Amino acid sequence: MDWKNQVVLVTGGTGSFGKMFVEIMLKEYYPAKVIIFSRDELKQHEMRVNGFDHPSLRYFIGDVRDVDRLRRAMHGVDIVVHAAALKQVPACEYNPMEAIKTNILGSSNVIEAALDAGVRQVLALSTDKAVNPANLYGATKLAAEKLFVQSNAYAGAAGTHFSCVRYGNVVGSRGSVVPIFIRQRQNGKLTITDERMTRFWLTLEQGVHFVIRCIEQMRGGEVFIPKIPSTRIVDLARTIAPDAEFNVVGIRPGEKLHELLLSEDEARSALELEDMYVVAPAHPFWQQDIQYQGTPLPQGFSYASNTNPNWLNEQQIREIIAPFETSSIRESEG
Repeated sequence: MDWKNQVVLVTGGTGSFGKMFVEIMLKEYYPAKVIIFSRDELKQHEMRVNGFDHPSLRYFIGDVRDVDRLRRAMHGVDIVVHAAALKQVPACEYNPMEAIKTNILGSSNVIEAALDAGVRQVLALSTDKAVNPANLYGATKLAAEKLFVQSNAYAGAAGTHFSCVRYGNVVGSRGSVVPIFIRQRQNGKLTITDERMTRFWLTLEQGVHFVIRCIEQMRGGEVFIPKIPSTRIVDLARTIAPDAEFNVVGIRPGEKLHELLLSEDEARSALELEDMYVVAPAHPFWQQDIQYQGTPLPQGFSYASNTNPNWLNEQQIREIIAPFETSSIRESEG
């Protein structure tokens, strides 16, 4: 793909993913234009004054709940990355209708606006919490995935293509446990929900590069899942604060002991590639002869954080958390 001729819009562009996506786009791919679509004017101002002031950048104030504003923003856009969401699990549980309005109805609005504007490709970000969801946040992301996959039927074979990327916890993103552990280390006691807990992990940069690769190869209807390492929460905690005590508080409501990125049921229609899994659409009404390259998965296969063959060792954990250690030192000196 020749990114230099592309106009790209990212919803939720002032979030952790959005900022890294814009940074990598400008440094490595040089698109004709990148539009940051978000609802918080302060965050847009802070992005601009903190170095995101490139001639190719445009800042649009808007909410994914407003389909008319999305239509205006997508005029002349080639590619949309949908990253806007309410993602804090407790906040979604306490404000369920707000989670539905943003994560489900907002996704529907992105789809409608992209179809109306003739956008060529739309990729939505999802989460491991969408697989067999145990909380409302996961349920809304599952619904959003279904919307994006099956909305290819509205566009037909030659129209707008919709696909999803699904991955695990992003180190250092909003709500990440890494900065929390670093702060708690000063008191000598870290809060752990359950010592058996495992999670999938990847860095923001890895997530962005994976999204870009998926845009370059998507055909419409796929759910792309990267092969990423797991870690035990206690291993992460011990690496950050080896001498600290653990305060084990128990699993919170809506929280899982282990996460799934690919369920046994989905695996029947998924294929394995060298560094990812691709879930093919179960009902490709828009293109009956669509085929994907890859190896079928064995009967009973699932991709879970506790049975993952790829685990982070102590050195790898140290390398991942190093940037957050540095920023923590700067904050304390400031």
